[in-house]
Amino acid sequence: MKPDRLIHPELVALLAEAGHGDTIVLADAGLKIPSSARRIDLGLTCGVPSMIQVLEAVLPELVVESAVVAAEFAAWNPQVYAKIADALPVTAQTSPHAELMTEAAASAYAYVKTGECTAYSSVVLVAGVSYMQDALDLYQSIHGELPS
Repeated sequence: MKPDRLIHPELVALLAEAGHGDTIVLADAGLKIPSSARRIDLGLTCGVPSMIQVLEAVLPELVVESAVVAAEFAAWNPQVYAKIADALPVTAQTSPHAELMTEAAASAYAYVKTGECTAYSSVVLVAGVSYMQDALDLYQSIHGELPS
């Protein structure tokens, strides 16, 4: 058994296989997921697991370069939104829900469906790399300045 926090085998594999720039949609319970998409369903009952529970389990296992949430999220669910914004290691960008989900549906590496039963609470995570700062430091030491 894996001794770390995240033990769901499919989710561990998905996160380990994600590459730089891959998008992973943490979906609320009602989000329509394309039938052809790679998906993991975690929802047990309405609210279990919650979006914040899944996000907090995923974050230690994934380098997050950026995140996007629906523009409607903060207005419809300010309490859930505040928890998500506080937990994210980056400031989430916003996009209208219809546009965000259209783009995510076309390009998502995978969907992880939670038990979150609040409107507009899906979160799109973009995978980064763990060595970016080392690469920038090396470039700067060789060239004296960072690329533009």
